Amino acid sequence: METVPAKTIVTKTKKPAEWFGAEYNMNIYRGCSHGCIYCDSRSDCYRNVDFDTVKVKENALQIIRNDLRRKIKKGVVATGAMSDPYNPLEKKLCLTRNALELINAFGFGVAIDTKSSLIERDIDILCDIKSHSPVIVKMTITTADDNLSQKIEPNVMASSERFDLLRKLSNAGIFCGVLMMPILPYINDTEENISQILHKAKEVGSKFVYPAFGVTLRHGNREHYYGKLDELFPHIKQKYSDEYGSRYMCTSRNVKKLWALVTELCDKYELLYNMKHITQSYRQSYNISQLSLFDDINY
Repeated sequence: METVPAKTIVTKTKKPAEWFGAEYNMNIYRGCSHGCIYCDSRSDCYRNVDFDTVKVKENALQIIRNDLRRKIKKGVVATGAMSDPYNPLEKKLCLTRNALELINAFGFGVAIDTKSSLIERDIDILCDIKSHSPVIVKMTITTADDNLSQKIEPNVMASSERFDLLRKLSNAGIFCGVLMMPILPYINDTEENISQILHKAKEVGSKFVYPAFGVTLRHGNREHYYGKLDELFPHIKQKYSDEYGSRYMCTSRNVKKLWALVTELCDKYELLYNMKHITQSYRQSYNISQLSLFDDINY
């Protein structure tokens, strides 16, 4: 097991309103073993050498305890943006679970991004946190096709299993839903795929679906992604080169149709899909002053 030094772990977000209203970020691990072909965290700008090897931040729990103790304002602590907090090491180390216990003890809320079934282990703590602070779980699902999910996210449980996990979280009273991103041009950006994801999300009790119709490509990540396209989807790389060149944001050609579909079906299924509305919904019964930020934001 590799470790990396850290001075602080729970850091203040620059613009909490932009990403599910979280006031703080927390990344206990560096790197990820999921093997997703599109991961932006692989980009060179993050200086994460040997990204596929998960590393642990030294003295993580002590640092997190000290960080939380020093915070003047309570708020929501987000985790999972740069590295899934429920990687294989977590099953033995329980650092994410212990961090949730600290978050609970100090009276903070939590927002979790994950693709892992291991979060089921921590439903009890999430319910404890929910008794006093906001909790939201965002399960990343990019395709309703298990075969395709195993291609583009090879070391993750199949999409159908992720939907089953959302059902368990919802049944436990956890505010949860689908992070439907990235939707990859020429691969899963079809109306059929989006319709199936939305239908299944409703079926398992999701409260929201938040989409992004495209993929971001930076130096480091672009080379890896293109290599995987050559390996898994011959001839698609040329389409990317012709249409997007060296652009950072590669937006689906079908974006207007897909957004119209999301609007129609989410309204029909009573699923939230607007960031402001999702944030207000999972925080609405809690007295957190930062919530007022959203009153002045237009989306």
